[in-house]
Amino acid sequence: MSIQSGANDLQSNYESVIASVMPSVVQITTNSELGSGIILDGNGDIVTNNHVVADGTDFQVTLSTSSQTYPAKLVAGFPQGDLAVIKMTNPPSNLRPAKFADSSDATVGQIVLAMGNPIGLSSSATNGIISATGRTVTEPKSDTTPAATLTDMIQTSAPINPGNSGGALVNLSGAVVGIPTLTAVDPDLGGTFPGIGFAIASNTAKDIADQIVQHGKVVNSGLASLGVTGRTLVNDNGQPSGVGVVAVTPNGPAADAGIAAGDVITSLNNSNVTSLAQMQADLATLQPGQKVPVGLIKANGSKSTVQVTLGTLQVS
Repeated sequence: MSIQSGANDLQSNYESVIASVMPSVVQITTNSELGSGIILDGNGDIVTNNHVVADGTDFQVTLSTSSQTYPAKLVAGFPQGDLAVIKMTNPPSNLRPAKFADSSDATVGQIVLAMGNPIGLSSSATNGIISATGRTVTEPKSDTTPAATLTDMIQTSAPINPGNSGGALVNLSGAVVGIPTLTAVDPDLGGTFPGIGFAIASNTAKDIADQIVQHGKVVNSGLASLGVTGRTLVNDNGQPSGVGVVAVTPNGPAADAGIAAGDVITSLNNSNVTSLAQMQADLATLQPGQKVPVGLIKANGSKSTVQVTLGTLQVS
């Protein structure tokens, strides 16, 4: 095969994938946000990022195949994983649900396309590769969403811009491998790093979305829980110095291990704990059922380490 014929084949593949997948990608408009979503089924269920829809309950959905808009309502959000499902209240009969890939098969170097509505440019596509898999990324809090630690993320070089969130990262077989969610940001300068974007793996997105469609909520978050309500404590220098336990869930993991209100958590799984946000980020990388050591300063000032079998985070 010549270089020219190979290039022509790749171009034809791009054109075919975009033509087949773009009808499954929608634009979502809220009072203050514009984002993207993926059609799940013919009933009008659409999966997107929670941060796209977190500021409201009523939305307008625009298909890539028409300029007509359709009203939609929030079914449920899952802020801990930055996912949500909305449902069109009167969907048309010609919806084209997306095909989802098994993201565990995603490989570094695989060519992917990011499809969505960046900066309001409807039905746009960018290309790149899967740069890495299994990334853990902390998404900062906003006015409408809490901070979230997202695990098993796909890193991609396909450009992701505002408005792409909630759209589709697809392979050259036309299957969704991830949901573009955020771009790496320079913590000092605040600008984004071109070519470093992250997508929620399709296996995670499809599992959570299917739960919401079936039950109206997430019934199995898959996230580990310590079973405590806590707050960040500071030392005499004003620096975070641990997590004070305000309350424990009755018969929960912490309670079963002897952790009580008034205790201070100083380490989790052999990593120092200085703040509630850091402890929550560390928990996101652990698994329900995993047994981990937790370092404590008890209310009487004594130090101890207890073994805690983590539970599953319950989502209201």
